[in-house]
Amino acid sequence: MINYPIVFKGGAEGPSGKNTPWDVYSSSFETTCAVPPEFEGSGGTFSPEDFFLLALENCFIATFKVFAEYSKFEYERIEVTSTLTVDKKDTAQVLMKEIHLNISLTGVKDARKADLLT
Repeated sequence: MINYPIVFKGGAEGPSGKNTPWDVYSSSFETTCAVPPEFEGSGGTFSPEDFFLLALENCFIATFKVFAEYSKFEYERIEVTSTLTVDKKDTAQVLMKEIHLNISLTGVKDARKADLLT
């Protein structure tokens, strides 16, 4: 049984300048982050947009795995690829406009259940 509430902690810190990477961390992960070249940054490592997209992909996979197991749904592998479109409104406000997740399951034994779970 899962005990709620569950608290996840993380943080980020770094020096000034849009071309200077900063450190990001959670209780189980550490890496660096940078403003991507698309926003005139140095790039070369994960960007906030990468993390946003990865969070959505991995949230989908984690949720799918839990529901698949509870549903006794058998499959060999799940793969999620995605695209994120960042755009501007007429007011010049930047926003995450579209996200497309492409889900691929292999080794599915029950196509009907696959449709219900995805």
